[in-house]
Amino acid sequence: MLTTILHPARQPALSPPLLIAHGLFGLGRNWGVVARRLADRRDVIAVDMRNHGLSPRAATQSYADMALDLAEVIGSLGGGVDLLGHSMGGKAAMQLALTEGALVRRLVVADIAPVAYGHDQSPHIHAMRGLDLTGVTTRGEADRRLMASIPDPGLRAFFLQSLDLKATPPAWRLNLDVLEAEMARIVGWPGTEGRFDGPTLFLAGSESQYIRPEHREPIRAQFPAARFAKLLGAGHWLHADKPREFEDTVRAFLDG
Repeated sequence: MLTTILHPARQPALSPPLLIAHGLFGLGRNWGVVARRLADRRDVIAVDMRNHGLSPRAATQSYADMALDLAEVIGSLGGGVDLLGHSMGGKAAMQLALTEGALVRRLVVADIAPVAYGHDQSPHIHAMRGLDLTGVTTRGEADRRLMASIPDPGLRAFFLQSLDLKATPPAWRLNLDVLEAEMARIVGWPGTEGRFDGPTLFLAGSESQYIRPEHREPIRAQFPAARFAKLLGAGHWLHADKPREFEDTVRAFLDG
């Protein structure tokens, strides 16, 4: 089963648990601050997706398989959750809602649509794989070395959260080989049929291009109760760019 991080409700839980599925190259612990703040009246569980963090390594990264992983976690929680997925995790969450909708009460899809995208994240894998980790003992030193291939400091900081400096030698907590081999599946969409009639929020960053106007029709065809919202000034990592606004929007939707 996927590795989980439980953030227990600080008050008696009045709502179903909230399960959070991160995006490509992410970790459940990346969501720590947001998860703890959302755990005011419900348990919040963040997972490491397959081939990420401390979760099992697998030969595939298909959305069918990732949805089954999430279903297994939901089963261990007693069944029935609110589900939040970002990017790759958002697609896995949509796959689960379309195929096993009874497991999901409310769905939040963060900055992704049920469509195939044309971009390729493989250059980031090449950069991580090519990083010389000889003698690296601090994240700052790793950051300086990674700067040559990834100039964006925000991206470097995000990727380096998955670098295990306690390992000998330091190692990535990502199955880079499988993620590279499965990249077409990850940026794609399997064309899953079905319909989820439950309340669904598609939450986008205003500076991101992942949810476009032309995506609304296919979204509404499969998620007829879909609502759309944008966080001003946020990009694709909207929960990191505007965390308080993200939390407030998600809380208002889940409690609505």
